[in-house]
Parts: sequence; C-alpha cells; structure tokens
Amino acid sequence: MLIGLSGGKDSLALVEFIGEWRRIVPFEAMAVHVSMSHVPYQVEISYLESFCETHGVDFVHREVAFVPDENSKRNVCFMCSWTRRKILFEVAREFSMSKLALGHNLDDVLETLLMNMTFQGSISAIPPALKMDKFDLTLIRPLCQVEESVLAEYARLKGMVPKQKKCPYEKDSRRNSMKEVLSCLKDMNPKAYQTMWGAMSNVMPDYLPPERQ
Repeated sequence: MLIGLSGGKDSLALVEFIGEWRRIVPFEAMAVHVSMSHVPYQVEISYLESFCETHGVDFVHREVAFVPDENSKRNVCFMCSWTRRKILFEVAREFSMSKLALGHNLDDVLETLLMNMTFQGSISAIPPALKMDKFDLTLIRPLCQVEESVLAEYARLKGMVPKQKKCPYEKDSRRNSMKEVLSCLKDMNPKAYQTMWGAMSNVMPDYLPPERQ
C-alpha cells in the first residue's frame, strides 16, 4: 500500500494508523512525500522520514515543479494538485502498489460536495474508494468519515509536528470559502456533517428536476 504523505496532520495520522494496522495484518506499506520546489512549505523531510520509520513504514521523497497553465480553467491550485497526484501514480507503478491511501477527512469530502454543487452543477464529492483502471490502482480514503477537528486534536495529543503551508495562492482558494460555509451549517445544526454525509447516499430522484435533454 502506498500512502500519500503531505506532512499535514491528516496524512501523519494516516501513516500512524496504517503502521498500527500492519501489526495486526502484515502487508507492505510505503509513504511518499511530494514537495514542490517553487511552493513554500515548512516541513522537515528528516522529521517525516523519522516518523515513518517509527511506525514501520518505508519513506520516499520526490521533489518536482510545474509550469502554471495559461488556460484559465486550470488554475495554479489545480495544476499543483494534479502534478502531485501524477507523481504518486508514478511511484505506485514503480513499486507495484495496487492501493493508494490518501488522508482526506470528512471536511474535505463535504467541501468538495459544496464546491461541485456550486461551481460544477453536479452532486458529487470524494468517494471512500475509487478504482482507476487506467493506472491499475485503487484510491482509498480511510479517514473520510473523521472530522478535521478530531484529527487536529489527535495530532495535538500525540505531539505530531504537521507542516505549515505558506502557499501564495492558497488565500484565493474556493475551499477556504467552503470551510466558512460548513462552519455556518454546523452552527445551525451540530449534526450537519453527519446528515450531509447521509444525504449523498439518500438521493430521491422523484423529488428532483428531470434530467436535462
């Protein structure tokens, strides 16, 4: 199993959980950190390597860069994300890994749902598992039902040292706006996260507009 290790609290927790899982059911596991040479981060590669070693997970580091796309539909955040994902796919193929575990949490799933509804006109989000036939790889997200606040508290209690991003493009991200929307929804209904998760598998076609021809 390959683990996408960004260095944030979610991916650090994921490495620890998978390391503990391997004590019960032995299997091969490797964490990959992809850094962008021209996007500033505060994360010690040596810390990530030591963290993985402590939890019995092999560690690989790849450093890459990308050229921003002149096509306005593919902004810098999209290109950065896609470039990182492409490297993860390449490493998975290099080491013959059939599973790629990513650290997306429940907030990530619901933010994506809201963004897709608002900007793409589709009811879609981030699935817990996705088979990618083109790459002979299955993406899995073991933390997709865990709230970000829970993972933040877990990281604090465990003394994890997550990376601090200082990306010049992040302030313009739509995801930050959706975080604010989610916060408002949770203020209105403390169980909003759970009901929104359930709504994605409780679609009622008879009470929706007909499909556009």
